[in-house]
Amino acid sequence: MPTRTLAKEDSLPVQGLVAVLAALREHCPWMGALTHESLVEYLLEEAYEVAETIEAGGDEAELKGELGDVLLQVVLHSRLAEERNAFTFDDVARGLAAKMIRRNPHVFRADGSLQDSFPATMEDIVRTWDAVKKAERPDRGHALEGVPAALPALARAQKLLDRAERAGLPALPQPGPPGPTAPAATAPAPATAAPATEEELGELLFGIVAAARAGGLDAERALRGAARRFQDQHGASHNGASHNGASHNGASHNGASHNGASHNPVSHNTGS
Repeated sequence: MPTRTLAKEDSLPVQGLVAVLAALREHCPWMGALTHESLVEYLLEEAYEVAETIEAGGDEAELKGELGDVLLQVVLHSRLAEERNAFTFDDVARGLAAKMIRRNPHVFRADGSLQDSFPATMEDIVRTWDAVKKAERPDRGHALEGVPAALPALARAQKLLDRAERAGLPALPQPGPPGPTAPAATAPAPATAAPATEEELGELLFGIVAAARAGGLDAERALRGAARRFQDQHGASHNGASHNGASHNGASHNGASHNGASHNPVSHNTGS
Protein backbone atom coordinates (compact mmCIF):
# COMPACT_ATOMS: atom_id res chain seq x y z
CA MET A 1 0.00 0.00 0.00
CA PRO A 2 1.45 3.43 -0.90
CA THR A 3 2.55 5.54 2.01
CA ARG A 4 0.43 8.65 2.44
CA THR A 5 2.19 11.83 3.55
CA LEU A 6 -0.19 13.82 5.69
CA ALA A 7 1.94 16.87 6.42
CA LYS A 8 4.63 18.45 4.26
CA GLU A 9 6.77 21.50 4.87
CA ASP A 10 5.32 23.20 1.78
CA SER A 11 1.68 22.30 2.47
CA LEU A 12 -0.77 24.39 4.45
CA PRO A 13 0.54 23.77 7.97
CA VAL A 14 -2.73 24.02 9.89
CA GLN A 15 -4.57 21.65 7.56
CA GLY A 16 -1.59 19.28 7.77
CA LEU A 17 -1.73 19.34 11.56
CA VAL A 18 -5.46 18.66 11.56
CA ALA A 19 -4.92 15.70 9.23
CA VAL A 20 -2.14 14.27 11.42
CA LEU A 21 -4.35 14.46 14.52
CA ALA A 22 -7.26 12.85 12.69
CA ALA A 23 -5.02 9.93 11.69
CA LEU A 24 -3.70 9.57 15.24
CA ARG A 25 -7.24 9.53 16.62
CA GLU A 26 -8.10 6.74 14.17
CA HIS A 27 -4.99 4.56 14.44
CA CYS A 28 -3.37 5.23 17.85
CA PRO A 29 -5.22 3.56 20.76
CA TRP A 30 -3.89 6.06 23.30
CA MET A 31 -4.97 9.07 21.26
CA GLY A 32 -8.22 7.38 20.36
CA ALA A 33 -9.11 6.97 24.03
CA LEU A 34 -8.79 10.68 24.83
CA THR A 35 -11.86 12.66 25.87
CA HIS A 36 -12.55 16.33 26.54
CA GLU A 37 -12.45 15.54 30.25
CA SER A 38 -9.16 13.61 30.17
CA LEU A 39 -7.53 16.41 28.17
CA VAL A 40 -8.30 19.17 30.69
CA GLU A 41 -5.20 18.53 32.80
CA TYR A 42 -2.97 18.67 29.71
CA LEU A 43 -4.54 21.92 28.50
CA LEU A 44 -3.88 23.57 31.85
CA GLU A 45 -0.35 22.15 32.08
CA GLU A 46 0.60 23.34 28.60
CA ALA A 47 -0.78 26.83 29.26
CA TYR A 48 1.28 27.10 32.43
CA GLU A 49 4.38 25.91 30.55
CA VAL A 50 3.94 28.74 28.03
CA ALA A 51 3.66 31.21 30.90
CA GLU A 52 6.77 29.80 32.56
CA THR A 53 8.75 29.96 29.31
CA ILE A 54 7.83 33.62 28.83
CA GLU A 55 8.42 34.67 32.43
CA ALA A 56 11.70 32.73 32.72
CA GLY A 57 13.06 34.28 29.54
CA GLY A 58 13.11 31.10 27.46
CA ASP A 59 14.47 31.31 23.93
CA GLU A 60 12.35 31.61 20.79
CA ALA A 61 12.65 27.92 19.91
CA GLU A 62 11.37 26.92 23.35
CA LEU A 63 8.47 29.35 23.13
CA LYS A 64 7.59 28.08 19.65
CA GLY A 65 7.49 24.52 20.94
CA GLU A 66 5.35 25.37 23.96
CA LEU A 67 2.87 27.33 21.81
CA GLY A 68 2.65 24.28 19.56
CA ASP A 69 1.72 22.16 22.55
CA VAL A 70 -1.14 24.54 23.37
CA LEU A 71 -2.28 24.47 19.74
CA LEU A 72 -2.25 20.68 19.92
CA GLN A 73 -4.85 20.84 22.69
CA VAL A 74 -7.10 23.11 20.63
CA VAL A 75 -6.86 20.85 17.59
CA LEU A 76 -7.51 17.74 19.68
CA HIS A 77 -10.62 19.18 21.33
CA SER A 78 -11.86 20.31 17.92
CA ARG A 79 -11.24 16.85 16.47
CA LEU A 80 -13.24 15.21 19.26
CA ALA A 81 -16.09 17.59 18.52
CA GLU A 82 -15.87 16.89 14.78
CA GLU A 83 -16.14 13.16 15.42
CA ARG A 84 -19.56 13.69 17.00
CA ASN A 85 -20.56 16.16 14.24
CA ALA A 86 -20.63 19.14 16.62
CA PHE A 87 -18.04 21.51 15.09
CA THR A 88 -14.62 21.49 13.42
CA PHE A 89 -11.35 23.33 13.91
CA ASP A 90 -12.31 25.55 10.98
CA ASP A 91 -15.52 26.44 12.81
CA VAL A 92 -13.48 27.40 15.88
CA ALA A 93 -11.22 29.63 13.75
CA ARG A 94 -14.16 31.23 11.93
CA GLY A 95 -15.98 31.92 15.17
CA LEU A 96 -12.89 33.51 16.70
CA ALA A 97 -12.28 35.74 13.67
CA ALA A 98 -15.94 36.84 13.68
CA LYS A 99 -15.78 37.62 17.39
CA MET A 100 -12.63 39.69 17.03
CA ILE A 101 -14.21 41.70 14.21
CA ARG A 102 -17.44 42.18 16.15
CA ARG A 103 -15.71 43.27 19.36
CA ASN A 104 -13.27 45.67 17.71
CA PRO A 105 -15.38 48.13 15.69
CA HIS A 106 -12.61 50.73 16.06
CA VAL A 107 -10.57 48.60 13.62
CA PHE A 108 -13.17 46.69 11.56
CA ARG A 109 -16.44 47.45 9.86
CA ALA A 110 -19.23 44.91 10.32
CA ASP A 111 -18.25 43.18 7.06
CA GLY A 112 -14.68 42.68 8.28
CA SER A 113 -13.07 45.39 6.16
CA LEU A 114 -10.80 47.91 7.84
CA GLN A 115 -12.06 51.28 9.00
CA ASP A 116 -10.70 54.34 7.19
CA SER A 117 -9.18 55.68 10.41
CA PHE A 118 -8.51 54.40 13.91
CA PRO A 119 -9.16 57.23 16.39
CA ALA A 120 -10.28 55.16 19.38
CA THR A 121 -8.58 55.68 22.75
CA MET A 122 -7.73 52.86 25.13
CA GLU A 123 -10.75 53.82 27.24
CA ASP A 124 -13.03 53.74 24.19
CA ILE A 125 -11.71 50.31 23.21
CA VAL A 126 -12.36 48.79 26.63
CA ARG A 127 -15.77 50.43 26.94
CA THR A 128 -16.88 49.17 23.53
CA TRP A 129 -15.47 45.69 24.18
CA ASP A 130 -17.40 45.41 27.44
CA ALA A 131 -20.61 46.68 25.81
CA VAL A 132 -20.38 44.14 22.99
CA LYS A 133 -19.69 41.31 25.43
CA LYS A 134 -22.72 42.35 27.49
CA ALA A 135 -24.92 42.38 24.38
CA GLU A 136 -23.64 38.93 23.40
CA ARG A 137 -24.42 37.47 26.82
CA PRO A 138 -27.70 39.01 28.06
CA ASP A 139 -28.19 35.97 30.29
CA ARG A 140 -25.40 37.12 32.61
CA GLY A 141 -27.03 38.84 35.55
CA HIS A 142 -24.18 41.10 36.63
CA ALA A 143 -20.64 42.14 35.77
CA LEU A 144 -18.92 39.49 37.90
CA GLU A 145 -20.58 36.51 36.27
CA GLY A 146 -18.45 34.43 33.93
CA VAL A 147 -15.17 34.57 35.87
CA PRO A 148 -14.14 30.88 35.95
CA ALA A 149 -14.37 29.33 39.40
CA ALA A 150 -11.50 27.01 38.43
CA LEU A 151 -8.99 29.87 38.20
CA PRO A 152 -6.29 29.85 40.87
CA ALA A 153 -7.53 31.94 43.80
CA LEU A 154 -5.11 34.83 43.28
CA ALA A 155 -5.86 35.11 39.57
CA ARG A 156 -9.60 34.88 40.23
CA ALA A 157 -9.50 37.58 42.90
CA GLN A 158 -7.61 39.91 40.56
CA LYS A 159 -10.04 39.23 37.70
CA LEU A 160 -13.07 39.88 39.94
CA LEU A 161 -11.59 43.17 41.14
CA ASP A 162 -10.80 44.17 37.56
CA ARG A 163 -14.36 43.39 36.44
CA ALA A 164 -15.80 45.28 39.42
CA GLU A 165 -13.71 48.36 38.73
CA ARG A 166 -14.64 48.43 35.06
CA ALA A 167 -18.33 48.14 35.97
CA GLY A 168 -18.10 50.93 38.54
CA LEU A 169 -18.66 48.59 41.50
CA PRO A 170 -16.94 49.20 44.84
CA ALA A 171 -13.87 47.09 45.45
CA LEU A 172 -14.62 46.81 49.17
CA PRO A 173 -18.37 46.22 49.61
CA GLN A 174 -19.89 47.06 52.94
CA PRO A 175 -21.15 44.14 55.03
CA GLY A 176 -24.77 43.31 54.44
CA PRO A 177 -27.28 40.87 55.89
CA PRO A 178 -25.87 37.34 56.24
CA GLY A 179 -26.39 35.31 53.07
CA PRO A 180 -26.66 31.57 52.56
CA THR A 181 -23.07 31.26 51.37
CA ALA A 182 -21.53 33.74 53.78
CA PRO A 183 -23.31 33.62 57.15
CA ALA A 184 -20.82 35.98 58.73
CA ALA A 185 -19.93 38.16 55.75
CA THR A 186 -17.92 41.25 56.51
CA ALA A 187 -16.21 43.79 54.33
CA PRO A 188 -12.62 42.91 53.43
CA ALA A 189 -9.98 44.69 55.44
CA PRO A 190 -8.52 47.70 53.63
CA ALA A 191 -5.46 46.77 51.62
CA THR A 192 -2.05 47.88 52.86
CA ALA A 193 0.10 50.12 50.70
CA ALA A 194 0.97 48.24 47.53
CA PRO A 195 4.61 47.22 47.11
CA ALA A 196 6.50 49.25 44.54
CA THR A 197 7.60 46.29 42.41
CA GLU A 198 6.31 42.83 41.54
CA GLU A 199 9.36 41.38 43.27
CA GLU A 200 8.38 43.09 46.53
CA LEU A 201 4.78 42.00 46.03
CA GLY A 202 5.92 38.42 45.51
CA GLU A 203 7.91 38.48 48.75
CA LEU A 204 4.90 39.92 50.61
CA LEU A 205 2.54 37.28 49.24
CA PHE A 206 5.04 34.52 49.96
CA GLY A 207 5.32 35.76 53.54
CA ILE A 208 1.54 35.75 53.93
CA VAL A 209 1.36 32.18 52.65
CA ALA A 210 4.15 31.14 55.03
CA ALA A 211 2.37 32.77 57.97
CA ALA A 212 -0.91 31.10 57.00
CA ARG A 213 0.79 27.73 56.78
CA ALA A 214 2.40 28.22 60.19
CA GLY A 215 -1.05 28.94 61.60
CA GLY A 216 -2.58 25.85 60.05
CA LEU A 217 -4.52 27.83 57.45
CA ASP A 218 -4.91 27.13 53.71
CA ALA A 219 -4.10 30.38 51.88
CA GLU A 220 -5.54 29.23 48.54
CA ARG A 221 -8.83 28.12 50.12
CA ALA A 222 -9.02 31.29 52.21
CA LEU A 223 -8.62 33.53 49.16
CA ARG A 224 -11.14 31.46 47.19
CA GLY A 225 -13.61 32.05 50.01
CA ALA A 226 -12.95 35.80 50.06
CA ALA A 227 -13.40 36.01 46.27
CA ARG A 228 -16.62 34.00 46.47
CA ARG A 229 -18.02 36.28 49.19
CA PHE A 230 -17.04 39.34 47.14
CA GLN A 231 -18.85 37.94 44.11
CA ASP A 232 -21.89 36.88 46.14
CA GLN A 233 -22.21 40.30 47.76
CA HIS A 234 -22.15 42.10 44.42
CA GLY A 235 -24.56 39.56 42.96
CA ALA A 236 -26.96 40.13 45.83
CA SER A 237 -26.71 43.91 45.52
CA HIS A 238 -27.29 43.66 41.75
CA ASN A 239 -30.37 41.51 42.24
CA GLY A 240 -31.72 43.92 44.81
CA ALA A 241 -31.18 46.87 42.48
CA SER A 242 -32.84 44.99 39.62
CA HIS A 243 -35.92 44.35 41.72
CA ASN A 244 -36.09 48.09 42.36
CA GLY A 245 -35.94 48.90 38.65
CA ALA A 246 -32.23 49.72 38.48
CA SER A 247 -29.31 47.84 37.06
CA HIS A 248 -25.58 48.24 36.59
CA ASN A 249 -24.81 49.40 33.07
CA GLY A 250 -21.09 50.05 33.33
CA ALA A 251 -21.60 53.76 32.66
CA SER A 252 -19.43 54.78 35.56
CA HIS A 253 -16.36 53.18 34.00
CA ASN A 254 -13.96 56.02 33.32
CA GLY A 255 -10.89 54.17 32.10
CA ALA A 256 -8.66 55.84 34.69
CA SER A 257 -7.51 52.52 36.09
CA HIS A 258 -5.83 51.22 32.94
CA ASN A 259 -2.31 51.50 34.22
CA GLY A 260 -1.30 47.92 34.98
CA ALA A 261 -0.69 44.60 33.31
CA SER A 262 -4.20 43.35 33.94
CA HIS A 263 -5.56 46.35 32.02
CA ASN A 264 -3.55 46.02 28.83
CA PRO A 265 -5.42 45.74 25.52
CA VAL A 266 -4.71 42.04 25.17
CA SER A 267 -6.72 41.24 28.29
CA HIS A 268 -9.78 42.76 26.62
CA ASN A 269 -9.27 40.96 23.31
CA THR A 270 -9.39 37.37 24.50
CA GLY A 271 -11.82 35.13 26.24
CA SER A 272 -15.58 34.97 26.43
